[in-house]
Amino acid sequence: MQPNPTLDQLQIFVAVADSGSFSAAGRKLNRAQSVISYGIANLEAQLGLKLFEREGTREPHLTEIGRSMLEDARRMIGVLQRMRSRVDGHHHGLEAEVALSVDATLPSPVLVRVLKAFETQFPTVMLRLHIGSLGLIPDHVVNGQADLGIGGLLGEVDVHLVRIGFMSMVPAAAPGHPLALLPKPVKIEDVREHTQLVVTDQSERTKGRDYGVFAYRTWRLSDMRTKHTLMREGLGWGGLPRWLIADDLATGRLVELDLEPYEEVSSPLFAMHRNDRSPKPAAAWLIERFKSELGCFNEFKPGEMPAAPLVPGERAKDAVEL
Repeated sequence: MQPNPTLDQLQIFVAVADSGSFSAAGRKLNRAQSVISYGIANLEAQLGLKLFEREGTREPHLTEIGRSMLEDARRMIGVLQRMRSRVDGHHHGLEAEVALSVDATLPSPVLVRVLKAFETQFPTVMLRLHIGSLGLIPDHVVNGQADLGIGGLLGEVDVHLVRIGFMSMVPAAAPGHPLALLPKPVKIEDVREHTQLVVTDQSERTKGRDYGVFAYRTWRLSDMRTKHTLMREGLGWGGLPRWLIADDLATGRLVELDLEPYEEVSSPLFAMHRNDRSPKPAAAWLIERFKSELGCFNEFKPGEMPAAPLVPGERAKDAVEL
């Protein structure tokens, strides 16, 4: 059996190809030129292939098979480098995987920016991402399905909380909806007569309790995206995050409602983890990154004060329906 190429040989091969000469590769790797030449000769002998053309030219040039082998060599070196990084990270307490549970009300642009930065910062850490709503987020944290949760709170929950920003919920409807055509502000009696779309909590945390539900007739939905779609088609009114419907409001596909009993509410968003587990490096970095991104994202109207944060043991009096 032919011996396999060593990592050292592959690194020499890539260095020669990248630098264009044996002498330049030697300087790059802090090796004598003779060591570089010997390494390439041994690699070619092991493979039974000619990787570089040396005859009739001052500098070595990759052969056709050499160009193909170069991509394989880069991949193999990359895998070994990731292995080394993973081992180094483990020695420094870096987790192999982060399980993240995120509320659907979190602005999507924020989530994308954070995860792009996470991929760059922690290339060896795998990510398990769950998008849920309401009580599912703290439930995932409490039962250990998630190392870190990002979302709001309804009711009591025994987790460690870090306030990272705010999220504004806006009452809205399609422009042809009856509530959008009534004189403003729309009175509570009129609000109650029209179907309100409500996202229900799929956990048991708020079972039997309503927050910000005013209509006599409701449609209960399992997710916010469906609610958004139905509202744009005029099939009810309800509250949605301002970031989600900003384009709809600007283009007139939805209109913001001026309702007597229901005003825009800025609710706090939290990062949460179990009280008996301190976040490891990657999870701790995520908390700070979300806080930084949401600090840029949150905008309030002049004179508007954000809602006071909810803490464990405090009833969510000001929470609104989703």
